[in-house]
Amino acid sequence: MKPANYKLIGIIATLLGAIGFSGKAILVKLAYRDTDVDTISLLALRMLFSLPFFLGMAFFVSKQTGNIKLNTKEWLSVIVIGLFGYYISSFLDFWGLQYISAGLERLILFTYPTMVVFFGAIIYKKRISSLQLVALLLSYAGIAIAFVADIKMGRNSNVVLGSLLVFTCAFTYAIYVFASGQIIPKMGSVKFTSYAMLSATVGILLHYLFRNQFQFRLLHFAPTVYWYAILMAVFTTVLPALFVSEGIKRIGSSNVAIVSSIGPLATVAQAYFFLGEQFGWQQAVGTALVVAGVILLGRKLSRDGKNK
Repeated sequence: MKPANYKLIGIIATLLGAIGFSGKAILVKLAYRDTDVDTISLLALRMLFSLPFFLGMAFFVSKQTGNIKLNTKEWLSVIVIGLFGYYISSFLDFWGLQYISAGLERLILFTYPTMVVFFGAIIYKKRISSLQLVALLLSYAGIAIAFVADIKMGRNSNVVLGSLLVFTCAFTYAIYVFASGQIIPKMGSVKFTSYAMLSATVGILLHYLFRNQFQFRLLHFAPTVYWYAILMAVFTTVLPALFVSEGIKRIGSSNVAIVSSIGPLATVAQAYFFLGEQFGWQQAVGTALVVAGVILLGRKLSRDGKNK
C-alpha cells in the first residue's frame, strides 16, 4: 500500500473514532434522563455487550501467523494500561456526566493531549516550548470559559464535582494514550485494543459485583436501558476504540490529537439536537480555544517527529 493511502486511512479511521467517541456522552445523558439506571450498572452493561466483540478479536489475532508473543512484563503493561484507559477513565466519565453538560464534558476530556505533553516533559525531560505553552493556555482558558457558562446556566448544582471527575478522567486517559503509543507499534492495534478492553471489562465487572455485594442484578432494567447500552457498546466503544488505535498506528498520537479536534464540535452539535443543551457565545469561544490549543500542540509534536 502506498504511504499516502496508508496515512489517509489513518486519518479517516481517527475521524470516525472521534465522532463515535463523541456520541458516548450523548447516550449516557439520554440514559440518565430516560431511565433510572445507575453509573456502574450502565457501565457494566456497556462492557458486557462489548465483550463478545473483543473476545472474538482476541481469538482472531491469536490465530494469525504473525501474532507476536508477549512476555510477562508486556502482559502486565497491557492490563494496567487497559484499566487506566477504559475502566478508571470510563467510570469517572460516566459519573461526572451526572452533573455536567455533554458539551463541557467533551471539552474537559479533550485536554488529554496537553497532559500527554506534560508526561513527555517529565519522563523524557523535554522542555515545554513557548508554542506548547500557548497551546496549553488556550486549552485551559477555553475550559474555564465553558465551565463558567455552565455554572451561570444553573444546569446542575454539582458542576464543580462533575468537572473534577471528568478532569481526572482526562488525566487517566492521557496515561492510557501516552503508554499505548509505546506498545501499539510493537503488538498491533487490534491485539492491543482487544486485550486492553478485556482487562478493563474484568475491572468494571468486579467493581459492579463488589458494589452489589456480589449479586448479579443487571436483568431488571427497562428495555430502553439495554438499547442504550448496546448502542454505546457497538458505536461508541468497540468501533471507535479500533479506529483510534488504528489511527495511532498509522499517523501517530500527535496527529491523532489534531484530527480528533472534530470530537468536541461533534458532541456540541449532538447535544444541541438530541439533548436540547444551549450553545451560547461562551460555549462557542471555549470550544474554539480548546480546539485551537490542541491543533497547535499536535502540529508542534508532528514537526518534532519529522525532524528527528
